[in-house]
Amino acid sequence: MSASARPAFEIATIDVSAYVADAPTNPADARRAVARAFDAAARTGGIMQIVGHGIPPAVVAGLENAIDDFITLPESDKLALRLAPEINRGYSPPRSEALSKSIGIDPAQRTNDNFESFNIGAAASEFAHLALPPEHYPENVWPGHPVAFRGQVADYYREAQRVAGILMRVIADALGVAPSFFDAFDAAAVDMLRLNVYPEASGGMGAHTDFGFVTVLWADRMPGLQVLGPDNSWHDVVVAQGALLVNLGDLAARLTNDVWPAALHRVRVSATGNVRRRSAAFFHDGYIDATIEPHPAFVEPGERPLYEPITVRENLVAKLRGSRSGQRNYAAARDATRARSARD
Repeated sequence: MSASARPAFEIATIDVSAYVADAPTNPADARRAVARAFDAAARTGGIMQIVGHGIPPAVVAGLENAIDDFITLPESDKLALRLAPEINRGYSPPRSEALSKSIGIDPAQRTNDNFESFNIGAAASEFAHLALPPEHYPENVWPGHPVAFRGQVADYYREAQRVAGILMRVIADALGVAPSFFDAFDAAAVDMLRLNVYPEASGGMGAHTDFGFVTVLWADRMPGLQVLGPDNSWHDVVVAQGALLVNLGDLAARLTNDVWPAALHRVRVSATGNVRRRSAAFFHDGYIDATIEPHPAFVEPGERPLYEPITVRENLVAKLRGSRSGQRNYAAARDATRARSARD
């Protein structure tokens, strides 16, 4: 069966409202149910969708307007916001990245990914007392117009950051660790928001896993996103109205010794009636010098862990060198094997 004929991949829908600040006074039972549902979904592909996240519809509408306004700017205005490849901020034009190289695979037909994006994230100036490395916490660049763009994107960034914080609390409960387990990891996290737009007929992004711990993804309901399922086949995923997709990334897989696999995904857009596909991915990658290694609870006595300890910095640098600088990341052999063996 072709990918276009295959039914949409059934992913779990989880209501996280019990973890939102204005939840009921005693939500312990509800939270346990959420944590159990998250754990079950995490074990079967590393992707789910969440509702009850509390992002106001007006903020999402502002995000959509910002994406639409930005993408229609003159090319010269967008290119003025393009920075060096190693600086993960500003504008990325079409064909300037190859996400599959982040897992050590050359892109199909040796052409780079066909999408354009605008990126903002945590800046060193927000944490002046920590003297963070500016190459990993670069300052943001913003277009001078549309006037509303900066505020709309910043509003959504703060909401997505809040949701990522909620998810890290859900994750701690799902793993059975203390609420403080991720405190050092979450402090001064290398958070980033990427606005993506794919052209109508031939947009795409190569197979890859996300570089951090958890990704909060807003996407319109246009087809194109595909996720590798437990059956080792690519499945179409279309998010429910008002829901957000949640992907687990490399660091979640490492912490759980692949019990929670990183969501391997790609984008393949076909003709959609002259309508672009849009998405906004918020990446929660953690503090740059935090070390991640398999938790003992996921390693049997006498068993060798699947992963060696790694810092957020080491993983991020290797993955970005692949996607943005074209240096294939051979350290992601497990994910490369999954991608190469996947069935269409």
